[in-house]
Amino acid sequence: MNENIDMKVSSIIRKDGDKAIYVLFSEDERSCEFVLPEKKLLSNHGFREDEIMELTDYITNEVDSILDIAKNVDPMKGFMGLKQG
Repeated sequence: MNENIDMKVSSIIRKDGDKAIYVLFSEDERSCEFVLPEKKLLSNHGFREDEIMELTDYITNEVDSILDIAKNVDPMKGFMGLKQG
């Protein structure tokens, strides 16, 4: 994955009774959002098709790491704009 692309991960949330994690990739004015575990692309604003494929491969290969990040996200800190960590 391009090191200039920023990745943000949501906490684990309930969606229709199932667990879901939202992953947002952004770089400058471009952004795209996926939902896990489906690895479904929800939106794309500016990324080329080959870049979307690369990001899909990234979340597929890094799903365990993304899950670990999501487990440690504090929704209240996110709501208040505080740094996670």
